[in-house]
Amino acid sequence: MNKIIKNTGILMAITLVAGALLGLVYEVTKMPIAQAQEDAKQEAYRTVLADADTFVNEEGFKESKAQKILNKAGYVSDDISEVVVGQDTSGETVGYVITVTSHEGYGGDIQISVGIETDGTVKGIEMLSISETAGLGMKATEADFKDQFKDKKVEKFSYTKSGEEGDDKIDALSGATITTNAVTNAVDSALAYFQEELGGSVNE
Repeated sequence: MNKIIKNTGILMAITLVAGALLGLVYEVTKMPIAQAQEDAKQEAYRTVLADADTFVNEEGFKESKAQKILNKAGYVSDDISEVVVGQDTSGETVGYVITVTSHEGYGGDIQISVGIETDGTVKGIEMLSISETAGLGMKATEADFKDQFKDKKVEKFSYTKSGEEGDDKIDALSGATITTNAVTNAVDSALAYFQEELGGSVNE
């Protein structure tokens, strides 16, 4: 009986020490990880909306309202988690960066930043999180694919497998139609939110 009590006490002590060490590691790494994530987002903002000098959160943004807009537009598999306003050195708004998460990726969720000028022109897209198949879906991170969206002013995009031309046409990644569809819908979700909520229109 004494041996059982002793062994139990040792196990409890080991558990307590391990828990304390894990807690300490979490506290030590929490801030650096959060800062690294914030730095990555800021870099993405600058990449997709290069004319902006600073970025501030869009006042009044609510995820629930954004979801209603996306649902209405038919993008039920996408979420918008953040909208920031890009401002120039004089404080004038030059555009918006909209963070969209698609739940349609082949390898899991795909999160991207979409930069849109005030006139509705998509200035660029950048992947924040993606885990698609190497050599196939991961080609969505390459400039050849992403730049198809760049400097295009359209109501929405659609992808093509036949090489169909047009500003609104995106060449599908070979062997990665699911990834292509997920990214295209994510960009279209950002455009839908911009057009409905931020007063934008490609016809202006």
